[in-house]
Amino acid sequence: MFRGTVKAPFGTLTVVASDKGVRFCMFAQDAHPKSFDGLMIHDDPNFPMVKKAIEQLREYFAGTRRKFELKLDLQGTEFQVAAWRSLAKVPYGKTASYAEQAASIGRPKAVRAIGGANGRNPVAVILPCHRIIGADGSLTGFGGGLPVKVWLLEHEQRVASKH
Repeated sequence: MFRGTVKAPFGTLTVVASDKGVRFCMFAQDAHPKSFDGLMIHDDPNFPMVKKAIEQLREYFAGTRRKFELKLDLQGTEFQVAAWRSLAKVPYGKTASYAEQAASIGRPKAVRAIGGANGRNPVAVILPCHRIIGADGSLTGFGGGLPVKVWLLEHEQRVASKH
């Protein structure tokens, strides 16, 4: 496993990748810290998977990238992985509710479980859990904190409105 960091407008993101793909993209102050138990992690921002993720994140923050094109090495339960992959289907600059996300994976009654899975999203920003909001339009919990969620949503809406 290899690690690098990228400066974001709201702080630092850490990217960790294996040969298979990006395993983690984490906030410096993550509400749900990721476990590295048993993982050998080497600092190498030039490792190809890490370098590509950092480049795409920089493009995203610059407003020139709307969709990430990265291989992911997701480690979780079948339900969690399905929930995480469904995040990529929420269009850039748009939002969806937890109920809509649950329905999108064929589990319409699993709204709370979707919230739990999103809270453990290992690749924040890349898989955009920030686009998931409460049914009433409220901004709910977010691993990077609500101010970061607001920044990400407003950034996407600004960029989307220019095109």
